[in-house]
Amino acid sequence: MGVNINMNKTTLVIMAAGMGSRYKGGIKQLETVGPNGESILHYSLFDAIEAGFNKVVFVIRKELREAFDSIIDESIRSKIEVEYAYQELSMVPSGYPYPEGRMKPWGTGHAVLVTKELVDTPFAVINADDFYGKNSFRILHDYLAKVDMNNKPMDFTMVGFSISNTLSDNGTVKRGHCTVDENGMLCGLNEMYDIERKNGVIVGRYETGDFLELDENSIVSMSMFGFVPGFFDVIEGYFKVFLDENKDDVNKVELNLPTVVDLAINNNLAKMKVLTTPDSWFGVTYSEDREKVVKSLKELHEKKVYPAKLFN
Repeated sequence: MGVNINMNKTTLVIMAAGMGSRYKGGIKQLETVGPNGESILHYSLFDAIEAGFNKVVFVIRKELREAFDSIIDESIRSKIEVEYAYQELSMVPSGYPYPEGRMKPWGTGHAVLVTKELVDTPFAVINADDFYGKNSFRILHDYLAKVDMNNKPMDFTMVGFSISNTLSDNGTVKRGHCTVDENGMLCGLNEMYDIERKNGVIVGRYETGDFLELDENSIVSMSMFGFVPGFFDVIEGYFKVFLDENKDDVNKVELNLPTVVDLAINNNLAKMKVLTTPDSWFGVTYSEDREKVVKSLKELHEKKVYPAKLFN
């Protein structure tokens, strides 16, 4: 098969710096769940390489570097370029004070921003501890490989999942609730908290405190996005506004990626295509989720969706 010389190179950004406060014990992003000790991260890398991604950038805290180096060995590095970006609390715009009392990372928007110097291609963004599936990576890669980086407004994309396929049996979850028009374009993306099934009905809470009942097929973001490098300037500009607006509560608030995406769309800086995938999502939000994930991955290996060993 010939190679299309007009195809973009593509980068995968994996957010892995979160504290995992609801997860008990160990580094959640590196929890072994596969039959040969693989983490969910390994499956994402396998699927991304198979889909055609050229480079991966891990967003981590500096103290996790040694642990990541121990599992990202030559069998992976020989197939994809690997870089690390550190998400540190001190990484705030010039002129803004370091928040002495803050303990947790700045949030997913900030996690993407710290990769700015390492990413110059269309890029995907995912969580390290979410399983997205082969088709999800393929359709996302194929979109990014063809996107025009010079388009105005910018062309973004996301892979959307039905909310009923993203819940945990062991507690509430947080998701980006999507409003999609008849052409498959995203109209709004709002962070929702405390999502769970109660008495057969799915409910969630907005940041404002308002609760909403959600349809089983409501589309939510699992933080599987596609962007162009121009997005970095949007995040950087909003981060300053965010810090100004939250200076009295700077030790707790987070710069969420869905909030910045919503801002870009509402200000006509970008438009976002919602891609659909036949794959099911699963992940380890709580330590109790691990058993279900282990079982699901074992079944995928048995069905030959994945080889006996991901990387030889």
